Amino acid sequence: MPLSHHDYTVACICPMGVELAPVKAMLDKLHPSLATQRDQNIYTLGEIEGHNIVIAVLPAIGTNSAATVATQLLNDFPSIRFGLLVGIGGGIPDEEEDGNDIRLGDVVVSKPTATFGGVVQYDMGKYSTNGSFERTGQLAKPPRILQASVETLAADHRIKGSRVPQYLSKMLSDYPVMKEEYSYLGVQQDWLFQSDYPHSIGRNCQRCDKQRTVERDERRSSNPKIHYGTIGSANTVVKDAALREELRALNIMCVEMEAAGLMDSFPCLVIRGICDYADSHKNKKWQPYAAATAAAYMKELLSIIPPKDVAKVPAATDVVEIPSE
Repeated sequence: MPLSHHDYTVACICPMGVELAPVKAMLDKLHPSLATQRDQNIYTLGEIEGHNIVIAVLPAIGTNSAATVATQLLNDFPSIRFGLLVGIGGGIPDEEEDGNDIRLGDVVVSKPTATFGGVVQYDMGKYSTNGSFERTGQLAKPPRILQASVETLAADHRIKGSRVPQYLSKMLSDYPVMKEEYSYLGVQQDWLFQSDYPHSIGRNCQRCDKQRTVERDERRSSNPKIHYGTIGSANTVVKDAALREELRALNIMCVEMEAAGLMDSFPCLVIRGICDYADSHKNKKWQPYAAATAAAYMKELLSIIPPKDVAKVPAATDVVEIPSE
C-alpha cells in the first residue's frame, strides 16, 4: 500500500544542492513522490534506518528562506515530529591547548548550554547606553528525544567509535561518481591561518604563506571528530577572522545562515560539517566532504532512535504555531 503524507515523521532540510546530494545518498530506500496542494517546496521522500523521511532543499540560503520552507513542509506533512538541519558551516577553532580542536570535515552538533539553547542568533540584540551590543532572547532547544539520542550516541562513540567513516565509505562505493567531489582532501589541504593574516590572492590559498598557519598537533586518525555545543546563526556570511574571534568569546563553535529561522517554529537539531574557518581564506573546496560528514552523522543518529519512540513524540504542528495555508 502506498504511503501518504501522514506516514512521514522525520524531516531533513538542506540549504544547498551540495548538501542535499549526500543526504539523498544516505537513503536506504527512495519513495515515490507525493503531490502537494502548493508546489512551493521540492521534496525527496525515502527511508533511513526505518524512519520515513522528507528531505527539502532551500531555494536560497538564509534564515527567512529556511523559515518559509519549514512552514510549508509542516503544512504538507502534518505528522512530522522533528527536523534535522543538515549541511555545512564555518568552524571556530580554539587555538588554546585545551580548546575546541575543530578541523575541516569535523561535525558540530547543536547542544543546549546554560546560556543558549544550542543555537544563538548572534546579530539579534540591542545597543546599550554605553554603545555596547547586548544579545537578547534565546532560541528554542531541540526536542528531548533528539537531545537524549545525541548524548547516547556520544557515549557510544566513546566506547566503540563512530560509524561515520563506514557510512562515507559505503556512499562512495554505492555512488562512485561522488568520489571526485566528496572524498576527504587530506590534512595537507587543511590550513588554519593565523587570525591576523588575511588571504592574499586567488580563489584558494595556494599562494598564501603557509608559514603563517597555526601549528596543531597531528591527529592519530583522519576520521572526522564530532563536537557538541553552540552554533551561531545570522543572515551574514562570516569571512572575517576578527569577527570569528568575537564569536569564539561567546563559546560559539560554528557559524551558519539558516538555523535561527527554524528553531522557534520547527523543532529540530542542527548538524553542520565544517568546510572553512570563517575567515578571509574561506573557499568552497571542502564543502562537499563537509556536507557528507554531516549527512553521515545524521544517518548514524537516526540509527539509534527507534521509529516507535518517534511515533510517541507530539507532532511538530502541535508544539509550535504553524500559519495555515
